[in-house]
Amino acid sequence: MTAMIVLTLLLVAALLFWPRVAKAPMWRATVTPLASIIGSGFLILGPVMLVNFGSWAPLAMLVLCALGYAFGSAMRFNIRYLGDSPQGRGTPLQDLGERLSSWVLAFAYFISVAYYLNLFGAFAGRIVDVRGGTLPKVITTLIYLLILAAGYLRGFSVMERLEKFSVSLKLAIIASLLAGLAVHTAQQDMASVLAYSPASTQGTLALQLLLGLIVTVQGFETSRYLGQHYDAATRVRSMRHAQWLASAIYLVYAALLTLSFHQQTMTLDETAIIDLMGVVALVLPPLLIAAALSAQFSAAVADTSASGGLINELSGQRLRARHGYVLLTLTGLLLTWLFDVFEIISHASRAFALYYGVQSLLAAVRAAQQAASLRRHLQIAGFTLLGLVGLAAVLFSIPVEG
Repeated sequence: MTAMIVLTLLLVAALLFWPRVAKAPMWRATVTPLASIIGSGFLILGPVMLVNFGSWAPLAMLVLCALGYAFGSAMRFNIRYLGDSPQGRGTPLQDLGERLSSWVLAFAYFISVAYYLNLFGAFAGRIVDVRGGTLPKVITTLIYLLILAAGYLRGFSVMERLEKFSVSLKLAIIASLLAGLAVHTAQQDMASVLAYSPASTQGTLALQLLLGLIVTVQGFETSRYLGQHYDAATRVRSMRHAQWLASAIYLVYAALLTLSFHQQTMTLDETAIIDLMGVVALVLPPLLIAAALSAQFSAAVADTSASGGLINELSGQRLRARHGYVLLTLTGLLLTWLFDVFEIISHASRAFALYYGVQSLLAAVRAAQQAASLRRHLQIAGFTLLGLVGLAAVLFSIPVEG
């Protein structure tokens, strides 16, 4: 088992670091949103689905991925509408909507960084076998101060180079994890594998819980803001490819976890995946910790940099990016010491749901301005419904109970 996992890791890493792949324009455009989506939820989402939905976990995962893809369709419509030169394309109302959604996104980044760094602290604590308590929060606080000092004094140019490496490392480790899970599942007793495990969260509560997990499939919106590097058509295709790949990975992951483990055998916390993978192979927990630390740190740096840039742009350069970093750090430290990781995930989901809701309503308005047809009427209805779903998530989503 261990040899197969390591071989899979090395082969996938070699493929991803191969210059022909790493430098291919479409892959480079795809890997940014793909890494953001996978980094947002992979480590925490599987155990959450298994504990709350039992044998229905793959279906719940499908619903969550479909919701993310639907929001992505609204984003892709807006990319196509704005094209490569968005200036001057919108009405004053649309410009106001874009400005509002950008402020919401900047604030959503504040909370997502808190989510990433609290996960970082939780996984770092597991290095010394500490689960929960004060140590992970202390680690998170120290990393916040490190990122603030780097961004405030020198910028993130050095740290941002880590992101390119961590993306390929993370995807290679995920591939090795899935390979190990597949072998582990095949080795299980078939009667045990197929035993039914009921959902512990059902009905309206299940829908509210899924709405509170939107942040775990977030990240595809990064394609919307890569206009300096790729044309609109490339950004649309790359976002679609990223969501297809991420959804496939999540669904296989959920299915293998459901077949390999039962909800009664585990305790849910933010690092539960380490305990599960320790059953599969002893080599997987240290690999997952390495992936978590590099992925969460690089994702936090990326979102910190993006939020600072957005605040600088939206304030008409009255607020410098470094001021945004200070606001982000203060907000994140407040969230860190007041809430647990699952509560932060719920707050981040509400922020991103509001952003996606506003973008969906903008897509509905823009669709209404185009030539009438059955397809156009369906788009207007669909985007309007998505906008309402986004607003409903802000009001009614609930956190996971760890």
